[in-house]
Order: sequence, then C-alpha cells, then structure tokens
Amino acid sequence: MTGVIVHPDQDVLAAAVAARLVTVVTDAQAARGAASLVLTGGGVGTAVLAALAASPARAAIDWARLDLWWGDERFLPTGDPERNETGARAALLDHVALDPARVHPMPAAGGPDGDDTAKAAARYASELRAAALPADGGVVPSFDVVLLGIGPDAHVASLFPGRPALRAEGSVTDVHGAPKPPPTRISLTFPALRAAREVWVLAAGEGKADAVGRALGGADPADAPAAGVAGRERTLFLLDRAAAARVPAAG
Repeated sequence: MTGVIVHPDQDVLAAAVAARLVTVVTDAQAARGAASLVLTGGGVGTAVLAALAASPARAAIDWARLDLWWGDERFLPTGDPERNETGARAALLDHVALDPARVHPMPAAGGPDGDDTAKAAARYASELRAAALPADGGVVPSFDVVLLGIGPDAHVASLFPGRPALRAEGSVTDVHGAPKPPPTRISLTFPALRAAREVWVLAAGEGKADAVGRALGGADPADAPAAGVAGRERTLFLLDRAAAARVPAAG
C-alpha cells in the first residue's frame, strides 16, 4: 500500500515525521521488544532527527532498545561533515541514551578496509546478516522503517538512475562515479530496502516535485529509482506542499 501525506512546509513535515517515528518505534518496542530504523541524510532527513531531538515525546522511546542503520553513506573519513553519520550524530544521536552496540554506521574511508569500498560494503553486509533473524530471511533485519530522501533525479539512497548499483543483488553495494559529489559511496540495494516493513520517502521543496511525480507516476526504476522502493507493509511519500505539486491525481 502506497500513501501520500502532504504538509504545509518543511518544518511542519519534519515535526510530523518525528511524531510518526515516535509512534512506530514505541509500538515496535511494545510488540517485539526492540525497534530498527534505517536513517537517511540530506536536509529533510537531518531536520527530522533534529525535530525528534527537540520533541518532549522522545522520552517515550526506549533508546537503548533501538537499532540504527544507514541507507547509504559518503565514503569519507569518520567525522567528515559530509557523512550522513556526522549529521545524524549532531542532530540526534549524541543527545539520547543509545546503546553504542546498536548503532551501525557504514564503514568510513581509512577504516579497517582502507580505501577498498568493495570490502567495506561486504563488511556492512556481514553486519546486517549477523543482526538478521531467521524470520527476516537471514540476510538483513526486518527494519521497522527505512527513511529515504529523494534527489531531483529521483535517486534514493545512493542508487542513481542508470547506474550499475541498481542491479546489485546483495544487500550492500559500493558506488563509484555518482553524479552527485562525492562520487564514491556505499549504499543499501533495492532488495535490502524492500525488506523493511515500511518505507518512507521524504521530500521538501519545488526542486523535488518532478522526481516525486515520476516516482508516483509509474516511472521505470532504472530511470527513477524512487519508483522501485516499497515497504512490505506500507510505503509513504511524506511531502511538503511544494514537493507535492506534481503528485498524480488519484483515480
């Protein structure tokens, strides 16, 4: 099931998504003992985390029973301001009582694998596999929510139109020659993203309107990767009014 929810502007969007996350995480923890999220970067993704940090409702979450993963990462040294992890830590992670063992950043350049992105991707795939349960299929955990931004070219994570990563069959792939700098990245693949119970695509601003329209209008995922992601139970496009300008009319 795919739904579209439109908010007046980015600030309201970020606050609403933060509130929705509190509900999903607390429900998952009540039902299964823990919850699992996949984070995204970008302006909206970071704004959501900052809104969650500022919300009194964050106290409802048992942060020690929350697993955090990333959908993609720029292959840069740890602490680089361009890394999604760096932004997430500043916006939220450094302000809540997480269990460090349950925070799973993607490998960084200069880490145990040096500059070998293929080994770094394989390392993250192994970490995902180790956290998966037999009921999950044994490859990646059944994430409760995958958060995804969408680019003006309709890319999600670091899956760009027409690039080999779109055809990757494992759970994690390295990306070279990305059209958006930096060119070297690590990303979850379509199969890994589709393992989530819910996928939420976040977009704000008129610059995202065409991409959102294409994704919801049945475009080929090879040309508009956002059209190729879906949660097992639900897919939501959470938008501000400007980004929703070209959403196809229902019916």
